[in-house]
Order: sequence, then C-alpha cells, then structure tokens
Amino acid sequence: MEGETQPILSWDRGTAYDLFVSLHVLHEPNKFGLRGSWAAGVRSRVASGEREILEESQHLFTLPMHWVHGLPDPKDGEAALRTLEALDPKDRLPALAISVETPPQLAEILLSISERGSWDDSDLEVLRERFKEKGHPPRSKTLKAVLDYWAHADEFGERYVEALRSYHQVFFAEEETRIRPALQDSLEHARNLAKEMDVPELVEELSQGLHFESLPGFTELILAPSYWSTPLVIFNELGQRRMLLVYGARPADASLVPGEIVPDALLLALKALADPTRLRILRYLAAQPLTPAQLSRRLRLRAPTVIHHLNTLRLAGLVHVTLETGGERRYAIRSETVGTTFTHLQEYLEE
Repeated sequence: MEGETQPILSWDRGTAYDLFVSLHVLHEPNKFGLRGSWAAGVRSRVASGEREILEESQHLFTLPMHWVHGLPDPKDGEAALRTLEALDPKDRLPALAISVETPPQLAEILLSISERGSWDDSDLEVLRERFKEKGHPPRSKTLKAVLDYWAHADEFGERYVEALRSYHQVFFAEEETRIRPALQDSLEHARNLAKEMDVPELVEELSQGLHFESLPGFTELILAPSYWSTPLVIFNELGQRRMLLVYGARPADASLVPGEIVPDALLLALKALADPTRLRILRYLAAQPLTPAQLSRRLRLRAPTVIHHLNTLRLAGLVHVTLETGGERRYAIRSETVGTTFTHLQEYLEE
C-alpha cells in the first residue's frame, strides 16, 4: 500500500458481533478448531424446533456484520433482539441477508420471491450459480429450502427471532459477561498500536497474519473486536467507500470453552505442527512466500488438500497470508509464532 492514501481508522465494539459469530462457529466447529461435542452440547440447550431454524439460517446468511454495525449502542444481544423485533417479520430476513455486497440481480430475485410468496426453476438456477461462484455449491435440497424460506419470509422472521432469543437466554447472555472485558482490553490495545503503526501493519498485527496488498477506493476502515472469530477476520463493505473489519480479540492464554485450562492458541499450534505435510509446507514458506498452486506443485498434492493444510496453519496463526490484487493469496511463515509456541508450552507446563 506504499504510495496510496491510507483509509481513516474508526472503531466499533459490541457483543452483538459475537452473537452471530458464535452461532456460525457452533455450527462449523471443525473450521475453528472447536471441540465438536462441546459445540453440539451448546446447540442442544435450544429446543429442537428453534435449533433447526438457527441451523437453517446459516444457509440464508452467515455473518450479518453490516447489520450489526448499524445497531444502536451498546450493540449487545438485547439491542440486536429489540431491533429485530421492531421490524416487520417479513423484513427481518432481507435486513440480515442483503447488503451492499449482495449482487443486485440476486437481491432483486430474492426480494421478488419474498413479495410473490413463491419461486420457480429460474430462481433456483440463479441461486445455484451464485453458490458456485463462492466455491461452495450446496445440494439442490438445501437450495430449495433457502428459496422456501424466502417465499415465506414472514414466517421465517417470526421463528428466527424466537430462536435467537432462546439462544441468548440459555447461553449467550452469560457468554457476553465473560467476553466483554476481553473485547474492551483488545480495543484499547488496538488503539494504542494505531498510534505507532500504519494501517497495513495494524491490520496484520490484529489479524495475526492477514495482509492486504491494497485497499483500493476505501476511505474509511472500521475495526471491531470479536472474541469468537479469533484468529480469523471478517470483512464487509458498508458502502460509501467504507470497510468493516471484525478481528479476533481472544487472548492467547484463553479458550472458547469456559473453564478450559489449555489455551486455544497453544493447542491449535501444536496440532498444526503435528503433521508431516504441514511441516513441509512451513519449510517451503520459510524460504519464500508461495501461493497454494505453487505449493501444490512442490508437494505433488491436489490444491484442495493444500488449501486445507494452509487453513489449519492460518487458524493456528503460523502463517501470514497476503491478499493480492486480483484475489490471489500468497502465504509466508510467521516465524515469531513458531518460536513463541514452545515458549508458551513451557510456560503452561510450569504454571
């Protein structure tokens, strides 16, 4: 980003970000290194019908960070629930699912389905193509279920708010109390870092290894901490040349599972290192930054396999990833994290 005008930094906070992130993590625990049995136990606290709608909602929208950003302060779970409840039930799904990043054609079709109360094969084909572009095409049964929910958006709106309130009551209200101090500490730490670092360095530090080659056209970057997303980041365009970046804020000595004494960062790093293919990847990356395609050729492995290993290393904070202009990703080793892993292990054993 040398030579470019850097975007203005703004700050945001609120546990409502983690309200939605936590639901995503609980439904995709393997992607976040979370113990599946514990995630299933949390989900089981919600009644079966409400549990079903929360699971189905993951196909309708994943992380409505754009919507959370627009909530009134203090942007906690109650603020999110009150704001949703104030909306007409049929307007709740569009509010959560459609943002400035939604392709106009797709948004137009989904809103039309909601208005008509029905869908046809041409709508199904558009939705299928959209998921193909994202690289995760679901089964036709899932796509049809998504369209059915849009055709009955009012019913979904009623059921979803009830399910979300139940989840908040049985789990997340207590979780908010636990994570709020960490979010506050992280925000203060980030603000102090911003006095010493330029924007690219700050983003890389807060995201534990994500580097943007450029942020073309953005005049404002809004940073918000999230306990549950650590160490990954979520970024959304907000319109008017503004970007929201939700970064991981869980301390290195903490765990997602309340009461767990083994820190997540240590456990994920040791698991990532306990694999010969990932050790070979780190050895290559120690010599020079490489793309997944370049690693695939050197390792003689299929690209999806290499990407899986890179995702594991990224989750453990052991690699940098640079998002280059054009969408290419280039990885490099985070030597400092490799070194501190064993320091943290020694400290853990001596506590």
